[in-house]
This record gives sequence, structure tokens and C-alpha cells, in this order.
Amino acid sequence: MSTKSAEGRLSRRLSAMRPSATGAMSEAARARSAAGHPIINLSEGELDFDTPWNIQYSAIRAIVEGETRYTDVVGTRALLTAIKAKFARDNNLDYEWSQLIASTGAKQIIFNAFLATLEEGDEVILTAPYWVSYPEMVRLAGATAITIVTRREDGFKLRPADLIRAITPRTRWIVLNSPGNPSGALYSSDELRSIADIVREHPNLMVLSDDIYEEIVFEGNFCSFAQAAPDLIGQTLTVNGVSKSFAMTGWRLGYAGGPQWLISALAKLQSQSTSNPSSISQAAAVEALEGPKDFLDQWRDRLRVRRDRCIEILKSAYPILKLEKPPAAFYLYADCTDAIGRRTPGNLVITDDVDLAHYLLEFANVATVPGSAFGMAPFLRIAFALSDDLLDEACHRVVEALRKLE
Repeated sequence: MSTKSAEGRLSRRLSAMRPSATGAMSEAARARSAAGHPIINLSEGELDFDTPWNIQYSAIRAIVEGETRYTDVVGTRALLTAIKAKFARDNNLDYEWSQLIASTGAKQIIFNAFLATLEEGDEVILTAPYWVSYPEMVRLAGATAITIVTRREDGFKLRPADLIRAITPRTRWIVLNSPGNPSGALYSSDELRSIADIVREHPNLMVLSDDIYEEIVFEGNFCSFAQAAPDLIGQTLTVNGVSKSFAMTGWRLGYAGGPQWLISALAKLQSQSTSNPSSISQAAAVEALEGPKDFLDQWRDRLRVRRDRCIEILKSAYPILKLEKPPAAFYLYADCTDAIGRRTPGNLVITDDVDLAHYLLEFANVATVPGSAFGMAPFLRIAFALSDDLLDEACHRVVEALRKLE
């Protein structure tokens, strides 16, 4: 009998891919919580608010009325109608039906876009700090992620001069995430137009505009890339979804508008992988996009108060933590350079932001995410999408733990 096994026969691309650092920290936090530790989790990128009732009811109605069958791969006509209207109403973007797609989360759209367009040797420009999944998706598609590290004093935003230097004949995509995860960076329309001036010089270059935090803006105004540069709509994939703005992370529903050739390719990939997104989630998304949005003002007000309160408490840990006030999203991105080299009460040396995140998890029972996961270290990402009481407690714990570093 043969003793050979297929165990371990993973592809080279998958073997080179790293697991999500945000997911790993959340799992570590849940494990400590299960072991009886009073963990407060500031590592997860989702709102603590419930999905609005009118959206929930639309899903229930869809189930009761039997809307539980396969739909068109790209989504129902009702959902595509809502997406088309949303882009026109909110972003002044006019897409044809063949230029729209709904998927199992915005994440699937981004991954499929890279898989559909990238070859070995191609390059994708990212700005650090970036969402943790961007470089891994690029790597899995066989291409190379080129990272431009931004500066805290620039609001963590891309400078046109840096972009010019990074573009090569192999550059296929530029990824813009505004509002940004993890920094809360928000590009103005003028800043986007400055980037557009560079893109126009490269007709084969595509822009992936990740707008998933569009509605979570406290100061300033949101502007999508193609909205700022409408003549470049044919070089832009505009990605959005209902997860962040409507507290629907678990519903897994994203959507996009882009050139027909690209949307057709995404549909082909989707048809042979996941097929259509959940019919129930699609029905709920229709209501999210078409229904009342009065709750968003209340949510933003509550998040703004939480943001300001967190900053007020955490600033007492200066200079170990240096903070800027993010104009959007629901994260603080804290510079923790001054923590490096200090010793914990257990006489362990903090050598990087990963050590610091683990120290806070073990000694303060607070989960954060090290900035190295986002391509910019040493920083910590702190999500302030929790109840006021829990946030206050977590921030005080962090301050107390940092003060114990020698």
C-alpha cells in the first residue's frame, strides 16, 4: 500500500500569500476571550450598529416571497437599477447596464479585477498604509505590489510627484482607497484631479477606486475618482458596497461600475466561481440603496463623538502614541515609534509594532492591529466602532499599559 500523501501540495502563489493580519488578531482576541479574559476588541473593521430595520425587513420579505433561487450572475435587475441610480445620484456617474456588477462583497470584485487583468511581471501601485488584502490579492494574481509610503503630515495621502516616480511600463493599476482603511485619509476633488492629470498620460493604466467608506465622513466632502475626472471613467473601476455604510458586513454584498470589457471579464470569473451573490442579500441591498438614510447622520454623529473621545484619552499616552484626527472612516492610526525599545513589566523588549499589539492584548486585554500589516510601521490601528463605555475602558487600559513600559 502506498504511503504517499497529497498533503502539503499547495500552489506556489498560495504558499507565498500571508493570512489576514486583522483576521489573525481578531482570532487571537476571541481565543483569549474564550479563555476567560475580559477582552475589548478594537481590531475589527465593522460598525457595532444593527442593520436598519427596513433593510432587515426587505430580506425577510424576500425569503417569505420565495426570492431564494439563482439570479443573473451580475445581480438582479432590481439591484442593478438601484446601483445605477445610486452612482448617478450620489457620484454623478452614468453607467450602462453592461457596466455594472454585484458580487459577494467588494472584496470579491477587487480580487477578480486583479485576477482578470494581471500577468507575471505586471505591477500594481498601492499607497501605504493600505488595506491588508490589497498586496496579497496582487501577489496571488502573479503580479508585484509597488508600495508608496505616505506621510502622516500629508494626511496619509499620495503625492503626485511620488506617483510619477513609481509608474513604469509594467504598471497596470493604481489603487485609491478614500476614505482610507486604516488611516481615514480623505482625498479632495482637487487632489484627485492632480492624480488624474498623471493618469491621462498613461492610457493603459487603470485606477481602482475603493469607495467602501463613502458615507463615513466627518469633515470634508467625499468625491469618487471618476467623479473628479469623468473623462477617465473608462480607465476606472469604481468599487463600493453596503457593508460599512449600512452595517451589513455579514451580508456580503458589493458592487462596481466600470468599462464593459472589464465588467464582462468579472462576470465570467464570477460565473465559474461563486455565481450570483445571495438573492436575499441582493433584496436587502436594494432597500439599502433606495430606502431612507436618515440614520446615517445619527451614526456619523455618534462615531464623531467616539473618535474625539478616544483621541482625548489616548493623547495622555504621548509621546508613546502620536495621533492625528482622521476626517473619515472609523479608525485611528497611531504612530507608536516611541514605544520601540522600551521594556514591558515582564522585562520583554518591544522591538516592533507587532510586539506592542501583543503586549496590549496580553497585559491590557485590548486587541489592536499592528501597522506593519498595513505596510507602514510602527503604527497601531484602533477601531472606534464600539459602544462609548467599552471604548472609554479600552482606551484607559491602553494608556495604563503604555505607562508601564520602561
